[in-house]
Amino acid sequence: MHAMQDTTPITRAAELLRRASRVFVITGAGISADSGLPTYRGIGGLYDTDGTEDGMPIEQALSGDMLSQRPDICWKYIAQIEAACRGATFNAAHQVLAELAPRYARLCVLTQNVDGFHRDAGSRDVIEMHGNIRRLSCTGCNHSEAVSDFAHIHSLPPYCECGAILRPDVVLFGEQLPGEALSHYYEALESGIDLVISIGTTAVFPYIAAPVDMAARQGVPTIEINPDISEISHLVDLHIRDRAAATLTAIQASLLGQQ
Repeated sequence: MHAMQDTTPITRAAELLRRASRVFVITGAGISADSGLPTYRGIGGLYDTDGTEDGMPIEQALSGDMLSQRPDICWKYIAQIEAACRGATFNAAHQVLAELAPRYARLCVLTQNVDGFHRDAGSRDVIEMHGNIRRLSCTGCNHSEAVSDFAHIHSLPPYCECGAILRPDVVLFGEQLPGEALSHYYEALESGIDLVISIGTTAVFPYIAAPVDMAARQGVPTIEINPDISEISHLVDLHIRDRAAATLTAIQASLLGQQ
């Protein structure tokens, strides 16, 4: 690490990536900012205040309990989140991660986002810890479907042909994280990692901060790409305070230039 002190942060990051074999990437709402999505609260965001127009905290409106008791209210805010994502697509940051993956023995992406952009960009080893808003499942039967958007939903809440309410495959407040995603998460961490990169996340959830903390304790290099200070900024070896798309594009160019 000390031998790289006189180089630029981009060059240092590229050098760490060049040396790595098994990379673990953590992404939050900040990576989708260049797609036009706000870095907001809620399920991936949308709300920067505690209240809603229905006079309750967003954590209550977007909760599993609310979906059961007042699905119309819960779906109202789910639909607002989807509307904010509609028409947007992955950006250069998602694309760079997908393009770099074949260089490594493993490049696993853990995302908090529900927009599905990592998979759209071509990444395959993706842990969608909070789900994907473009998958709908029935709360009463086994019906599940992938949708491009919610434009076809004309009444809220939407219902399945069986008569039960449909819901997006996202983790609402108060709900448990999906077992399959958690298994993927633990498997990836236990398989061995020699570089951790955190991109555009405040890292307030323990399972988001944990890989960085674990890496720091084990002497594994860590990079943060985030214009702001986060919960893990004090732990990382290199903090690049810039937006994800421009930073990852520059890192990729530097990495390719080192060949």
